Order: sequence, then structure tokens, then C-alpha cells
Amino acid sequence: MDKTGCWELTTGGWEIRFAADSATLECRHTDTNARIAGVVGFEHLAGDKATAWTVAPPRDGVHGRLALLDAQQNVQGYLVPQPRPDKLSLTVIHRTAQSYSGRLRFDGTATLGRDTFACRTRPNPASPVVQMASGPADSALNDSLFDGDTDTLLRFSGATVQLRTRPTADSASVFEFQLLARPEQAAESSLVFEIEPDFYCSRYVPHYRPIDKTRCPSPPTGWMSWNVYFDQAGEKENLDEARVGARDLQRFGLDIWSIESWQANSDKLPVSVFHNLTLEPHPGQFPHGMKWLADQIRALGFKPGIWTVPFGTGSREFYEAHKGWFLHDAQGNPMRNWCGTYLLDPSQPEVREHMRSTHRTMSHEWGYEFFKIDGMSGRSAGYCAHFYERPEVRAAMKYPCDNPFALCCQALREGIGPDRILLACQGHYTGPDVAVSDAARTGGDIVSPNQPPKWHNILNQANATLNQLFVHNVVWYADPDTLMVGAFHSLDVARIATAVVALPGQMMFAGDKLGELSAERMRLLQQALPVCDVRPLDLFPIFELKSVWDLKITRPFGAWDVVCLFNWTDADATVGFTIADLGLPRDERKYLLFDFWAQRFLGEFAGGFQGSLPPHSCRLLAVHSAAGRPQFLSTDRHITQGGTCLRALAWDDASCALTGETELVANHAQTLFVHVPAGYALQRATADGTETVQAEMGGDGVLTLTLKRAATGTAAWRLQFARM
Repeated sequence: MDKTGCWELTTGGWEIRFAADSATLECRHTDTNARIAGVVGFEHLAGDKATAWTVAPPRDGVHGRLALLDAQQNVQGYLVPQPRPDKLSLTVIHRTAQSYSGRLRFDGTATLGRDTFACRTRPNPASPVVQMASGPADSALNDSLFDGDTDTLLRFSGATVQLRTRPTADSASVFEFQLLARPEQAAESSLVFEIEPDFYCSRYVPHYRPIDKTRCPSPPTGWMSWNVYFDQAGEKENLDEARVGARDLQRFGLDIWSIESWQANSDKLPVSVFHNLTLEPHPGQFPHGMKWLADQIRALGFKPGIWTVPFGTGSREFYEAHKGWFLHDAQGNPMRNWCGTYLLDPSQPEVREHMRSTHRTMSHEWGYEFFKIDGMSGRSAGYCAHFYERPEVRAAMKYPCDNPFALCCQALREGIGPDRILLACQGHYTGPDVAVSDAARTGGDIVSPNQPPKWHNILNQANATLNQLFVHNVVWYADPDTLMVGAFHSLDVARIATAVVALPGQMMFAGDKLGELSAERMRLLQQALPVCDVRPLDLFPIFELKSVWDLKITRPFGAWDVVCLFNWTDADATVGFTIADLGLPRDERKYLLFDFWAQRFLGEFAGGFQGSLPPHSCRLLAVHSAAGRPQFLSTDRHITQGGTCLRALAWDDASCALTGETELVANHAQTLFVHVPAGYALQRATADGTETVQAEMGGDGVLTLTLKRAATGTAAWRLQFARM
């Protein structure tokens, strides 16, 4: 201890400093600059009586620990730091022969990096909930901080752990914590801070890089033909659908029109026989050529996208002309898989240059801006990431090559250019496509060839979403395949599909024949657009279908949860949650629940909620902490119930007014729902920037405010109340 009463310890990769006068403890990890600092205190517990003891510098010449002083200033225990290169434990122990109960409490702040968010890294198999967040959302279930820029994790342990994001004026990421330890329980006697450098890279994503949103600021949205037209959609079908999309979906946020099978002989499956390596379109289906089609799509206000399979071909003519480019087995027979009857040898520079040049033509000469590159990965050697790893395939390559698939990925990115969007289909976060791709298909097609989607396809889509959600918006965007809401599904199943795709903020490509959709089904697509900026809070793969998906939304003006309850079974089921399940504060507060699909207020709840769900159905709820005065509940615009359209919200108690700003879509009426508790009455509703303002008070204590304007833009509204 120095003359100022400060105690310091520098060892094991940590700098630890304790100031006795303020009881502040600061711990800094020297390699990562992670900083944990705050006030440390101890309470002695005897029955119902709690007595504050003092944490003090050591008194006995053992420099590596702090002392616990009782009310008479006698040393009765110790706080022992145990620094290791990537771990710091602070253990509270009794002095010999003591056995009192007590509580060590550490309240402070932690910083790790500028792109840090709170999360959960300890799976709980008993929990029915998967957590997601839009904005700097908090949960009592969180136990860690993750910094995406550096791929570094800081995990907290203790008898109890509470983490909360501290709002800051700048972009710094600061988090408040409260940690408890108990000396009488050995399992709960330590506060532990674990640093895990290369958290994703060392586990799941060996080619980790933080998601680059320069060319793709949010998950791509669009339409593709395959899942309803399969190999029969030509330029006419694509443009007919695009005109419907421009009319009904573009102003809601649909951005890309992507062309599927277009190659010269691509009007009949399988893909392996398609002439994938030439740039000749099907003369009957695409008579005007692919550049012309890209121009037409752009003229309709969409970005043109295109599907490619650059690893093989079914063209015997191309094979014979470039025979040396292709892979052959030991008997001299051409190797084949899903990508082609003849497969390219990526170890050869000429082959990779062909990949570059063809994609450069499609990008820079034809003008395509979105590339869905297929045949990359899957579940077998039918796809090239797997195929290239097989010993007999490596043996067939002309040149030794450690990672031929990585060479393909790099060549394809160089070909399309740095400003084009690349969807890896399928992508695998365990492979090199992470380094070049913006998004990745997470599972198989939502349909089997020439069949409509079925219930098992929806289950597969949900499973793929959950087991890869932990990398979504961290290294790339997840693509669960198209959102299908057509009449082949019941309305309940179509709503499940909408929630599965849109609630986690994944890529949203529509896949139906748009002109055949009813207004009700088209509305589901509109309610999934634009994509909400969502990232995972559970940083681990989930392999069971959770029944409760919780999206925590935090904005500068408020916070709420959007909770989807799923019945994945074939029978009626009771599905619900407790407040603890959702990581919400477990105090005396009550919560307001609103049912989005039914547009119905469910009332005020404490402790949790349960309800019966029919088979293959879901319930989408907004959960708000009850404020005891008029408050926003929901909007019918988007399934996040305000997450994408609400721009501002404020209650002025002095004037008894609720004000807000809402983004409106041109010529589309939006209804907001406001809870008005007993003791308040609406006097008037006004809005700037709208042609329609309609307010109605319902018998359930919910006011509906409907707004509409001719052009897309923001409406500022005001609800004036009177106290009764």
C-alpha cells in the first residue's frame, strides 16, 4: 500500500488497483484493455441483521490479498485476487475458524471495445426462450460482453450477475454491472472475469471478420422465382411479377429482383445438366438477353440480382473445348456432383480466371448487383465445399492446394467486384466463404422441386434459423430462404413463416406468385418489410425448436419486447413464459400485453403469461412495462410493433400529452394502439404531415390512432389527454 492508501497488484496479465478511501477497485486486462471498475463492499449477515464491513488493504504482510474488517476493525476474512492471463477471480474467504454468512458486492462499470454488446454465452437447456435484440437491449439472462471488432468476449460469473447498458453521449460502449459472492457457499464465493480472445474464430468461425455493412447496410430484401416457378420463369414471368412487386412491396422496403435459372438449357432439371459456365441465356425464356433484363428491372426501381453455379457444367461441348480444366477420377472419368456433370479443377489459375471473368461480365457489363452463388456448401459432397475436401478429389487436382474452396471464394469476389452483394448458397460459417460474403443461405430450399412448401419445410426453416442465428448480423446476414405465404398454407402457418423469417431480422426474399396473393397474404409480406436491425443475444447454436422467441427492442425513447409463442406440434398446446424466462426485472411491476395478429389488448399481467394455441400456429405479443398513464402499445405496420417505424415517443406529465413520430408508407393507412388506463380521457388527436387522422377509443381501454399520407414520410402526432 502506498502513502495515499492505494493497493496495487500487477501480475498474470492484469493491473489491479484498490483505493481504500473510496473502496473502489479497478481491474484492467493488459492485452485487451478490458476494464472493470467500481465500488466493492461486504455485508456480514446474522439472521435479519446486515452489518457493513470494510474492505481494506492487507495488514499481515501478504501483499496479494485485501482484508475484510468487521465493525471493530478486526480482520475476519479476505478478498483474494487470482490473476491468470485470460481470467481474474476475486474470491471472498473466511479467516481460519470463521463460518459467518455474508455478501460481497461489486457495483461498477465495464468496457471492452467500441462495438460491444451484452449477451448470453452459457446455454440453459431448460429455458424455452431464444433471445434477440434490436438496439442496446438488456436482459437479466445476459452474462457476457462481446466486442465484434476484436472478436473478444468478457464473461462474468458470481452468485448473481446483472449487466446493463449505460447510455452514453458518444459511441462508447459502457456497461454497468452488479455482482454478488457469498463466502459461506464455496460454489458462490468467487467473482470471475474471463477474457476470451478470438471467441468466434477459435470456436465456430475460423475465418472470422466482423460483418462489413459498407455495401449492404441491412439484410437484403427481394423476390426470386425458383420456389414457385422452378425452372420455368423467363423474362416475361419475372417482369410480370416485378410490376406487382413494384406496386405492392417496393415502397415497403423490397429492394432486389433476382433471376434464377436462366442458362441456355435451364428449363429442365437437374441443375447438373445446366450450361452453367457459359454466358448464353435460354433463347426461349430470355430472348432479349440478360443485360436487357437487368436494365428493365432497374427501370422498375429494383436492383437486379442473378443466380450462378460456377463450379461445373452439363455442357459436353464446353467440357471438350476445355477438357484440361476439369476433374477426372483415377480411371479418367469426369467427376460430377450437384453442380455439374463435369466439374472444374479450382487448383488451376486458368479455371479461377474463368470464374472471375464470367462474373465480371455479369456484374460490370450486364449490371447485376446481387449474386446468389449456388453449389457452395450443403450437407454432402454434392456441393463443392465438401467435395473439394475429399482425398480422391484432392488427388485429381492438377496442383497441390491446401484450400481450393477458399481460392474459388476469392476469385468470385474479385469477379463481381467490391461493391456487389454476395449471397453464399449454402454458406457455412465454418468455411472461407465468410471472408467474402455478405449473406449466407442457412438451410435447404423451402420447397422440393415442383412441389409447394409443406409443414416439414417450415420446421426446417425454423431449425436452420435457430442453429445459425448466433452468427447472423455478426459475421454475415442469415438467409432462411424465401418467405412463402401463399394459399398452400393455412393463415396460421403463413404467420409462423412470417415470424420465423422476419422477427430475427433475417434476409427477406418473397417467393410467391405475387399476383395470386390475397390482400391478407400480401399484408404479411408488407409487415415483414423493411428488415429490422436484429442481432443475437444467445451466442451459441441452438438445436431444439424453442417455443418462445423474444426480440428485445430498445430505442432512445423506450424499450419493449416482441415475443412470439409457437406451437410446433400437431395438437393443441399451452405455451407461455414467466417474466424471469424473458430476463425482465423480477419486481412488483406489471406488464401490458398486446396480440399483434388479433390486434387485441390482452390486459395487464404480473409474473407471466400462458395461452392455448392450436396446432401449427403462433401468437405474436408486444410486452410493455405498465406505466400507469397513456402509453404506446403497438402498430399494425410491422411485426416488430414499432421497431421499424416508430421514430420518437414522449409523455409530458405536465401537459398530459403523449407525442410521437411515425414513419408512414405512401398511401398506406397505419394504425397505432395506445393503452389509456382509468383516470384519463382523450381530448383531441392531431398530426402533422398526414391527410388522415382518426382516433377511436375502444371499450378495452385501447385507443386506435390511424394515420395516412400520400407520400412516404414521417408524421408527428399528439394525443392530448385530460385527467379525470
